[in-house]
Amino acid sequence: MTIDRRQFLQLAALGGGAVFASTLPGCATSGGAALAQEKDDFYFVQLSDSHWGFEGKAVNPDARGTLPKAIAAVNALEVQPDFVMFTGDLTHTTDNPVERRKRLGEFRDIVSQLKVKTVRFMPGEHDASLDHGKAFMEFFGDTHYAFDHKGVHFVVVDNVSDPAARIGDEQLAWLAGDVAKQPADARIVVFTHRPLFDLAPQWDWATRDGAKAMEILMTRPNTTVFYGHIHQENHKVTGPIAHHSAKSLMFPLPAPMSQPNRTPLPWDAEHPYRGLGFREVEAEDRGAKFDINELPVVRA
Repeated sequence: MTIDRRQFLQLAALGGGAVFASTLPGCATSGGAALAQEKDDFYFVQLSDSHWGFEGKAVNPDARGTLPKAIAAVNALEVQPDFVMFTGDLTHTTDNPVERRKRLGEFRDIVSQLKVKTVRFMPGEHDASLDHGKAFMEFFGDTHYAFDHKGVHFVVVDNVSDPAARIGDEQLAWLAGDVAKQPADARIVVFTHRPLFDLAPQWDWATRDGAKAMEILMTRPNTTVFYGHIHQENHKVTGPIAHHSAKSLMFPLPAPMSQPNRTPLPWDAEHPYRGLGFREVEAEDRGAKFDINELPVVRA
């Protein structure tokens, strides 16, 4: 592991927190954010599963404070990211459509305090599965889309608006058409909420037609997938494609199938905010290389 000056300063400031760079298949420890102002290197921040509206003191007694703290932590980064991506479950589920919109509006107002001009969103099942994404689209637009940034093609795949955890034939056709337009050696980053592979189907940690999406993505081997949903880090490689899950901003969940139920882990008063965090992903100018740095929600 290599640590650049920016990472060292973060480590020095954290005290009880932890920051590390992961050397993973398809990733490089290059200090890319420090180089963000050179060539076409850049980095972005991924935040996930903020579950705004959640209540449960045994799990997170600071439920209304954690998201603002995460926003402050991102604003305090020495080098600001090119963009911020929220990978779903912006809000906590509710059967009340009025309350759902209220939570989405409050979430939008909080994240509007980010210094970064470009902030992108996708839904989680808590935001979209009960109304097929209707309320989410009123606030944040399309649930699936694509964009390009400095030589990298980004694709947002919606595997939550269908309550059956499917992407669906229509969206799969769109994905196939979008990927087909990219060169064989294109650098592609895919954002999803649920994992595209079967991590733990018994816990809803899978996408029912994810294999079809993977068949499409396998045609472009320089593809990396970032997702949320499981509230913890998990790194897996399927063929040439690496998959990386993100921590939650609200509560951690147990390791896949490590206990009978996927109940949230209890709050640790001696180590508050343990298991919560966000990540930086740094892109190099050369090849399909990404340096992943995990950061805590709160700096000591």
